[in-house]
Amino acid sequence: MRDPGAGFGYLIKGQRWVVGHGRWVGIGLLPGLITLFLYAGALIGLGYGADDLADWATPFADDWSSPWSGALRTTLTVLVFCLGLLLAVITFTAVTLLVGQPFYESLSEEVDRVEGGTVPKSGLPLWRELWISARDSVRILARVALYAVILFALGFVPVAGQTVVPLIGFCVTGYFLAEELTAVALQRRGMALKDRLVLLRGRRLLILGFGVPLGLAFLVPFVAVFLMPGAVAGATLLARELVGDGGESDGGEPDDGKNPETVPSPLPHGLDQD
Repeated sequence: MRDPGAGFGYLIKGQRWVVGHGRWVGIGLLPGLITLFLYAGALIGLGYGADDLADWATPFADDWSSPWSGALRTTLTVLVFCLGLLLAVITFTAVTLLVGQPFYESLSEEVDRVEGGTVPKSGLPLWRELWISARDSVRILARVALYAVILFALGFVPVAGQTVVPLIGFCVTGYFLAEELTAVALQRRGMALKDRLVLLRGRRLLILGFGVPLGLAFLVPFVAVFLMPGAVAGATLLARELVGDGGESDGGEPDDGKNPETVPSPLPHGLDQD
């Protein structure tokens, strides 16, 4: 299944799975609520300060005639706030997953258990898992920041900057959202960040179909909090599609059949290197 519709289907299946297993709704909401309050304050501050930042960054426009000075600064203000939203959407998922690591790890394992097949476990202590998640998130955010800077510059291109560039921005947001969410299940399957990125690049349409609608939904206040548990469940189902229903990646250890329920994976390749 490589089409965007299939990816969106996994997003819907994840929400249905959580609703059908109601106790996971409450467990999954708490990390999102904590992160939401932090981000709401940051975005409100950005909203109040974006115009001042635009004025500070364009002193050369003080002597421009109307309406060019106002048009430039209004455009810059909008771009600054849009850039803040883009980074907020991406980092919200990363921070929420980090805050809720034990909860979402358990949720992902439960999805594997209920859906059948093996239930891989990293075998790492919690502090190590948190460190790996934080490290990988920083690496992903560095990539996102690079895209954000490029898109920010392209935003000044007439017409394309107001049409094509935002569409590309949503695709970038959705793609890396999907990476962050599938990482919960794929790390347990012994996949390092570089291996996950290779895997996702081979299924771009599927990944975009999952991530882009979720990224758009995350722009609506409070929606991200309520969708996070289902997003993790859906991403686990998606990960199972990417590596096979048995729960092992192509590079993982084969299942010896000794324990059909829970198979601890060896120390993930690439994850033992700081």
